[in-house]
Amino acid sequence: MADSNSRSNKDASAKSSHLKTSQNDKTRKQWIIENVVSLGLALLIVFMIRSSVIEAFKIPSGSMIPTLLIGDHIFVNKFAYGFKIPFSDLVTDHPIYMLKRDPPKHGDVIVFVYPKDESFYYIKRVVGVPGDTVELRNKVVYINQKMISRDLVVGPQAENLFKSMDDPKYNSGNLDIYQEHLDTANHYIMLDKTNFMGESYGPITVPPDSLFVMGDNRDFSNDSRFWGFVPMKNVKGKAVVIWLSLWVSLSDSQFIFRPNRIGTLIH
Repeated sequence: MADSNSRSNKDASAKSSHLKTSQNDKTRKQWIIENVVSLGLALLIVFMIRSSVIEAFKIPSGSMIPTLLIGDHIFVNKFAYGFKIPFSDLVTDHPIYMLKRDPPKHGDVIVFVYPKDESFYYIKRVVGVPGDTVELRNKVVYINQKMISRDLVVGPQAENLFKSMDDPKYNSGNLDIYQEHLDTANHYIMLDKTNFMGESYGPITVPPDSLFVMGDNRDFSNDSRFWGFVPMKNVKGKAVVIWLSLWVSLSDSQFIFRPNRIGTLIH
């Protein structure tokens, strides 16, 4: 009788232990599933925002100096020219918009897919829009035969701009900084006083659904003067603000942090 009770207690204990283990396994699986689903939804929302609303980019070259420096990290407003159906440009050869807004205008700084190699993103300033005739004479921009005015930046203002570039090769000895007035966009450009190769260009007319773009570092920018127009479908968004300015190069032992540029609006 005692042996029977002992076996019965052991069986009940084993059954209880098995039930607890089963419940623990079920709870653990449920916890994993819930967290995987939550993480998946969070990532989906992040990628949707990145695809259609805002995305971060890093400036790797000096083609937009003095507006943007190497190491500037920027936010690009993808909603600036319309609300795109998330991921639509991954399944078609062009984005599909649910809501269209005004297209890029003179002076906008845009990020776009490089037409000659769509694995690269470029950032430049819009100089010509569809129907414009663009020409350069002695490094001065003309749009529809009208000269775009500009003012030479001199004195402390120029020296402060050169100082902010953190590179001794950028100085007033061989470079000039101008403030260019492109429609309502007032922005800085930089010209090399010793470089005469890009003095003249055009005239050339911008075709429909295309843009003519240039870098603000005019003599050191690979832009529409060399490879043509940007199709409107390649435009990803408008650069709006610098959220970090940091450049680290292990090969050159460089570490440059510019806290004063954080929060700078891009004009």
